[in-house]
Amino acid sequence: MLTRNNDTFTYLDFNRHRDQQSPLLVMLHGYGSNEKDLLGLAHSLDARLRVVSVRAPLTLAPEMYAWFPIEFTATGIKVDRMAAHEVADRFAAFLEKLIETLQPTGEKAFLMGFSQGTVMSYLTAFRNPALLHGVLALSGQLPDPRPEAETMLAGLAEVPFLVQHGLFDDVVPVEKGRQADAWLRERIADYTYREYPMAHQIDQESLEFMASWLSERIDRVLS
Repeated sequence: MLTRNNDTFTYLDFNRHRDQQSPLLVMLHGYGSNEKDLLGLAHSLDARLRVVSVRAPLTLAPEMYAWFPIEFTATGIKVDRMAAHEVADRFAAFLEKLIETLQPTGEKAFLMGFSQGTVMSYLTAFRNPALLHGVLALSGQLPDPRPEAETMLAGLAEVPFLVQHGLFDDVVPVEKGRQADAWLRERIADYTYREYPMAHQIDQESLEFMASWLSERIDRVLS
């Protein structure tokens, strides 16, 4: 595992296949976390993957980062839309360059986001679907409660989505996952939604399903 930097982001690169091409999974952590957090899942996921975990650019405290500012209100977490769209543009440019540099199988990436990283994953998919083999959206919310469908690119419908949420999530309530479910299931051809009896986390059951879902889509990429 190597720590790398470019002009935009710092990231960890976990590559078990240095002598061959492999499918690429890019991880986006949640608010107040860092690039080491989700990377611990890599050993439980398909061994064919090369995994890159990216650090968000906004420093909150030592080892604590965010993708964009948020506000905790009585009705839930309020997204700073302008800041979110700005960093999403920067991340999309980073992802495009990363794919060009690493040359993964299929010349696209799978994208996994947790919490605020899920918001980033949605923004990336909605605006740059051609970069993606699929999206794993975990314990997060849509950037807008009802994104403007007419602004979505045609290729979005062909990007597989897995959305997971905890029934007892006290950070991003399960209603946020259900809002995303209601919006996405009408627009995505290969779409899966799952709820689990967990809090704001990834438990063993959700991880096992995530791993199997991802392996099935990797099979399709490699076929």
